[in-house]
Amino acid sequence: MTTSAVPSFELLPGADDSPVILHVPHSAREIPNHVRSQMVLDDAALERELDHITDAHTAELAEAAAPLSRVAPWRFVNRFSRLVVDPERFPDEREEMLAVGMGAVYTRTTHREVLRGDDTDPAPLIERYFRPYAQAMTDAVAGRLAAAGRAVIVDVHSYPTAPLPYELHGEGPRPPVCLGTDSFHTPPKLLAAAREAFAVCGETGLDSPFSGTYVPLDFYGRDPRVSALMVEIRRDTYMREPGGPVGPGLDRLASALAVLVDAVTG
Repeated sequence: MTTSAVPSFELLPGADDSPVILHVPHSAREIPNHVRSQMVLDDAALERELDHITDAHTAELAEAAAPLSRVAPWRFVNRFSRLVVDPERFPDEREEMLAVGMGAVYTRTTHREVLRGDDTDPAPLIERYFRPYAQAMTDAVAGRLAAAGRAVIVDVHSYPTAPLPYELHGEGPRPPVCLGTDSFHTPPKLLAAAREAFAVCGETGLDSPFSGTYVPLDFYGRDPRVSALMVEIRRDTYMREPGGPVGPGLDRLASALAVLVDAVTG
C-alpha cells in the first residue's frame, strides 16, 4: 500500500495501428505514505475500504484480453488507488458525486464515513497526480488519432453485487455487465459490438447502476473521431467479494473483451 517505487500510471503499448485504448483507472490499491498520512482510517479500516472501492483484477482482465486480440490494444493503467485521486472525476466538477465526498479527491468512504477531513487541501494531490494522469491520457488518445485516424477508449471497471451506501443510483438494475454510454462519444455500432461480445457473460444492461464514459477534456464533446464506452462488470461473476481472489469467470470475460476489441478495430 505504501511503496513509492510504483509509477502512478503506465501506458502499455499495443499494435502501432490499433485505435483501441483499454483504460483501467480503479484497479490498484497502492497509496503513497504521504497520502496515507492524510487519512483518518486505521490500517484495518483502510484495507476494508480498499476491498470495497477497488475494481479488483480489472488490470488483470485487460492484460489477459490484449494477447487474445488479433490487433493488440493499448492499455492505460492507473497504478495508484483511486483513494489518492480519482482520475475520472474533474477537479472543479459540480456534479453529484461531490455530494457524497467523492470528487477528484475523496473525503468520504463507500459507507459515507470520513476518509479525510473536509479541510484537506486537494490542490497538491491534483497537481502531483491528477493533472499528469490527465495529460498522459490526452497524449495517448492523440497518439491513436495520429496513428490510426481514430481512437476508441474502452473503460474497464467493476462494481459490487449489492449497492454500497455511496451509490446515488443503486436502486436500478445490476446486470452481469453494465455498459456506460455517452450521447456524443458512444456510436450505435460500438454499443452493438459490446452487447454482442458480452452476451456470452449473461445479460448486458445500459447505464445502470453506473453511466457515462471517460474522454479527456481536450476531445470531449468536440471530436467525433474519439469514441468511448464504459464496461462495468459485476464482481460476483469473476471474483470473491469484497476484495477476494479472482475466479474462473475472468477467462470468459477476457475472451469477450478481446472479441469487442477485434470488432471495433475492424
